[in-house]
Amino acid sequence: MSFKEKLIPKFLLKYIIYYQEHGFKKTIKKFGWKLFAIIFIYYLVRDSILYIIIPYFAMKGIFNF
Repeated sequence: MSFKEKLIPKFLLKYIIYYQEHGFKKTIKKFGWKLFAIIFIYYLVRDSILYIIIPYFAMKGIFNF
């Protein structure tokens, strides 16, 4: 397993493999909005943790809010 493959979330692997084999149009036709919803929610949660929750608790610990 390459380093790039380790960075990809496991639940997205089947979509990425299908996209690489069949292209963008067929991927959209097969998975539709479900694919976009999964990706959107994944990045929404990930970015919320990285850019809101972790800095909040770090600042709370430093400045004793």
